[in-house]
Amino acid sequence: MSKIESLFSLAGRVALVTGASRGLGWAFAEALAGAGAHVVLNARHAEALEEGATKLSDRGLAASVASFDVRDEAATATAVESLLADHGRLDVLINNAGVIKRADLADYDSGTWQHVIDVNLTACFRLAREAARPMAAAGWGRIVNIASVMGLIGRPSIPAYVASKHGLIGMTRSLAAELGPRGVTVNAICPGYFATEMAQPLMQDEEFNEMVCSRTPIGRWGDPGELAGAVIFLASGAGSYVNGAALAVDGGMTAVL
Repeated sequence: MSKIESLFSLAGRVALVTGASRGLGWAFAEALAGAGAHVVLNARHAEALEEGATKLSDRGLAASVASFDVRDEAATATAVESLLADHGRLDVLINNAGVIKRADLADYDSGTWQHVIDVNLTACFRLAREAARPMAAAGWGRIVNIASVMGLIGRPSIPAYVASKHGLIGMTRSLAAELGPRGVTVNAICPGYFATEMAQPLMQDEEFNEMVCSRTPIGRWGDPGELAGAVIFLASGAGSYVNGAALAVDGGMTAVL
């Protein structure tokens, strides 16, 4: 292995990826496994996770499953304890699980607001807290919070989502300041519009699709695989001096008016 290859290698590392059964979460998990990590796939539904783990294993990659609801504080703590018991370490946390709810402000009820904040922000805080303990004890760790371009800008009808992603970037910076001296970096990735299963209705909306393509200098939606480089960089030794950053992977959308 060359010096450059070793910089990006995750061989021997254990990574937990939340919301990993599909979409961007699956892309992150696939990328980390391909870089050599043992990837622990998380989501609520074990069956979909088992299918994903089998796909990776069939390719000679290391993967296992930890099915729990990230909103459940007790289940989160138990899952991290079990992961440490099984693998003896936790090196990388990808806080990816998230939800989005759309409604006009007048119709946006408090329960919906709280649900989005609980999943997109509070759950990330709890997971980071639990993961930081073994990481700090080992003197090495990577926490990567998956924010969004909506953590940098805003759009109508998704106030809780925008607030949660702005909050996640703020939390990233706070944790980076606290954990950096202990060998743990904390960064955020801010994806733009990516062609996932969940995005299909928006892609099929002619007006919305035109908005995305016309506002993105590259002129198209992103492919989930195009996030692989960013997550491997931040999770590996290659990103050792990157801490507290919010990296936009959006085709240039937030760089232009």
